[in-house]
Parts: sequence; C-alpha cells; structure tokens
Amino acid sequence: MAGCSSGSSSSSGTASASASSSPSTASGSAKPSAAQPTSGNQLQDAYQKVIVDVLPSVVQITTGGSLGSGIVYDDKGDIVTNAHVVGSATTFAVTLINSTKPLDATLVGSYPDSDLAVIRLSSPPSGLRPAVFGDSGKVQLGQITLAMGSPLGLAGSVTQGIVSATGRTVSEPQVSGSPGAVIGNMVQTSAAINPGNSGGALVNLDSQVIGINTLAATEPEANGAAAPGIGFAIPASTITNIADQLIKQGKVTNSGRAALGVTARTSFNEQFQPVGAVIVAVSPGGPAASAGLQPGDVITKIGDTPVDSLNALTTALASLTPGSKVTVTYTRDGNSQTAEVTLGTLETP
Repeated sequence: MAGCSSGSSSSSGTASASASSSPSTASGSAKPSAAQPTSGNQLQDAYQKVIVDVLPSVVQITTGGSLGSGIVYDDKGDIVTNAHVVGSATTFAVTLINSTKPLDATLVGSYPDSDLAVIRLSSPPSGLRPAVFGDSGKVQLGQITLAMGSPLGLAGSVTQGIVSATGRTVSEPQVSGSPGAVIGNMVQTSAAINPGNSGGALVNLDSQVIGINTLAATEPEANGAAAPGIGFAIPASTITNIADQLIKQGKVTNSGRAALGVTARTSFNEQFQPVGAVIVAVSPGGPAASAGLQPGDVITKIGDTPVDSLNALTTALASLTPGSKVTVTYTRDGNSQTAEVTLGTLETP
C-alpha cells in the first residue's frame, strides 16, 4: 500500500465540483419528458447537495513543502487530519475552501499508531462549519461515496465511487512522515484518492463523514503506481475516538486497539526463513501472562490467521477488538500448543 502522497492522478470515473455548486431545481411531473427530471438528475442533485453541505468543512493543510487535507472538527478551530500529513511539524498554514488567505494553525496532538492528528486554528474565523460524522456501523457495501480534499494541490476537488469493502486491515508504508502504521477496520472505496487527498473526507449521501481518506493501494508490478479504484479511509468511529482524546488531553490514553501484552520479534528457522513471532517479554498481569504465555514462546497463529512474523502478528491484532477472546497457537520447546486469550488494550506512549 502507499500513502496518498505517492499515488498517481486519474480523471477516469471522477466527478469534480467546487463550493459554489448548488442543487439544481426542477418542477415535478408524473410524466417525464426530455426537459424534466430523471433518476440521473436526482442523483446529480443529491451529489451537489452533499458537496454544498460538506465541502466547506474540508480544508487544505500546508506543511513546509508538502500539503494534505483536513476536516473541520468543531467550531473552536480544531481540524482532524492524518498524522502523516502533519509529520514532525508543529505549525501549519490552513486554507478554507471559500478563502485564498492561509490561516495559521498549531499542533494539538498526533497519534501515528492510528495515523490521526488534530491541529487548531490560531484565530478561528466566524462561520466555521464543522463536519458531521456518521455511524461506522452503518457503512455498507455499495453505498455511494464522495471523496473530498486537495489532490495534487487542487483544493476543493471531489471524486465519486462506492464503498467497496469494510473491515479492511491495511499496513501503511514506512516513508517520510509515516511510521508504517497497521490500521484495522478501514473502509475501502473506489472513489479516487490521490496525493494531497490524505486527511480529507469520505462522505455518504447523507452528508456525513464516514472516513478520512488515508491511502491508496499500489501495484507492485507497476513500480508502485497507484492501483485505480482501490483506496482506504480510517472509519469515523476511530476518528472521533482519537480526536476527542487529543483535543481534551493532548494525547491518547485509550487506543481502542487490541493487544496481547507482549514484546515480540520475528522468529527465523535454520534456513533464515520467518516462522512466527517470538515473545521477548510478557507484561505482568497482562492478557498473555494471564493465559500462561511465556518469553521464548513462538506465536504461529492468532485465531485462524497464520503468523510468520512480527508484522503478521501486528496485522492480525489490528483486526480485533479489546476484550475479545482469541485462540493463540504457539510453539514451546518444539511442541505446538494453544491458549485462550482475552485481549487487552494497546498501551499508548
């Protein structure tokens, strides 16, 4: 996978609009004619209404020589975006969709493990329009989505698609500004996500933000070029959970991510092939310790998911939730064993 900063642009299958777009009006009639509304016109009207409702809540964020997008979170000037958009910066220039004058903003907090961050406008203007965040549990396959942001610096751009899948666990690449987070429960969309879209809004036709556009899939056989029609967004439930903590506390104390309570590394066999995740240390009183796991045990499976490396273990846990029970398969002294573990919550820095 590649972050929005490394995707390629495409005009295929996209719809663009600006904040000045307004819903068209049409008189109703029982018998349609060439001049009267059709289902296509109604869908266009729905698109344009969503754009008018939500696009003013989407901003462009400039950090040094890079840029991304963000979403107005509240009327106090808090803006939520991706952690890889803010990187290591603490000051930013934010441009609202209806303005050309950048506004100063400072960092509130960043949580790279979930690739989310909050920045705050130093002098919030009147009339800020916070976005409305939807219920992640109601996101369904086939729902029409609009992706809003500033791809390639084109502020106020909109692309359209559908929800292609839910519950995806995606590993981000380790590049400048991105620590390579493993994020669970992501929304997959066919709406085009290009460089600069990171931190922007993925929106349903009820004008609700259902995710933050974060990254696009890449094609290994095409030298890492963006795979058309495969993008991923962090779900609204994760956004609001992390953003609320960053705003109130300046840090995250409840990650909402599942953990075994172990420190581990990749285990290799005599042929130097990865064969599992060997436990280096166990947190006293933690989930693994309570289930009898010990340093030296090599985890080979979480539930039905094979584990052949530390990354595979992290990915498997990212798709689970704290408090859930899972069967952990491991080897000890050459013998395969299992343990029933009630997962805890990943500790935060």
